Amino acid sequence: MLLLAFDTATPAITSAVCEARDDGVRVRAAASTVDARHHGELLSPQIGESLAQAGAAFSDLTHIAVGIGPGPYTGLRVGLSTAHALAEALGIACHGVPTLDAIAFASGREAPFIAATDARRKEIFWARYSDARTRTGEIAVDRPSAVDTEGLPVIGHGAHLYADVLGPQAADAEPRYPTAEALGEVALRRLVAGEKLDEPRPLYLRRPDAAEPGTPKKVRQWQAT
Repeated sequence: MLLLAFDTATPAITSAVCEARDDGVRVRAAASTVDARHHGELLSPQIGESLAQAGAAFSDLTHIAVGIGPGPYTGLRVGLSTAHALAEALGIACHGVPTLDAIAFASGREAPFIAATDARRKEIFWARYSDARTRTGEIAVDRPSAVDTEGLPVIGHGAHLYADVLGPQAADAEPRYPTAEALGEVALRRLVAGEKLDEPRPLYLRRPDAAEPGTPKKVRQWQAT
C-alpha cells in the first residue's frame, strides 16, 4: 500500500508519502511548514514535492489519509477538501485520522500523557493517552483551567500556549504540531490490522458561529397625518 497523508488542522501544513511493507511502515518522503495563514496556497505544491521526492506519481497511490482535526475550520477544510478531491479523481479510498492521534504517535511516549492543541477563544482541544498509540477517552474542548491533568505531562501547541496553567514542563513539550509521517503511519498500521478508520469528515466539537437568520422583522410604515 502506498499512502499519501496530510494535515492542515493546525498552523502546520504537513504531508508525507508512506508505504506499508512486511517489516513495517516506510516514510518515503515528508515535508512540513508552519504557517497559520496560507494552508490553501502551500498544501498542493507541498504534496507535489513530496510525491516527487518519493519517486511516485498520483497514479501509484492506493490510499489517502487526512487529519480531521479538531481544528480551526478555515485550515481544516483545506486538507479535507483536497483529500476528497484527490480520492475521487484517483478512485482510491480516503481515510480520516484525528489530529491529536498523530501528535500523540509522533511523541513516541510509553507512559500516560495528554495531548493538546490550540482551540482559540482561550481554549484547547485535548485528549488523554495511555501511550503514544492508545487514546483512552474522547477528544474534548475546554479552557485549560478546567482540564484536570491528574499530574500527567501535557504535549502539543496547546500545552506550550498555556504552560502557566498546565504545568511548567508543558512549555517545552514536543511535538507541538502533528506530522504527516506520524499520521500516515497511524493510518497504515490501522489498515494493516484491519481496524476501521474514521470517516474523512471534520471533527467539530463546537456549534458553528454562523447561524441561519430568523424570520425578518416587519418594518412598520408610518404615514404622516
